Amino acid sequence: MARTPQDVTDAELALMHQLWDAGPLTIRQLTDALYPGGGPSQYATVQKLLERLEDKDYVLRDRRTNIHVFSATVDRDGLIGRRLQSIADKLCEGSLAPILSHLVKGNLSAKERLSLRKLIDELDDTPRR
Repeated sequence: MARTPQDVTDAELALMHQLWDAGPLTIRQLTDALYPGGGPSQYATVQKLLERLEDKDYVLRDRRTNIHVFSATVDRDGLIGRRLQSIADKLCEGSLAPILSHLVKGNLSAKERLSLRKLIDELDDTPRR
């Protein structure tokens, strides 16, 4: 049976942003980016957060060298999809339509609505598999 994807904490999400923006990084590089001038306790914090993300299958550790390098296994869009589906499951019996309707009604600029219309048109023109 497949594991249910687990959500990420705000601290874990900060690491994910670094991995998405900068690509594979070492613990030291992540620590320096998130805690400039940080010491051993910040290094240990990043190490523990990476272990948790690895356990959740959000990051992959490359152990081929003495200095391990971490990379994201889920992209930003993938995490957005997981989180939105989780909200839909909790609030809307699994349907994304009420969430999308709410966002479209009050929170999108004219430019964003136009972009959304174009995306929907493209999806309508794309044959289903």
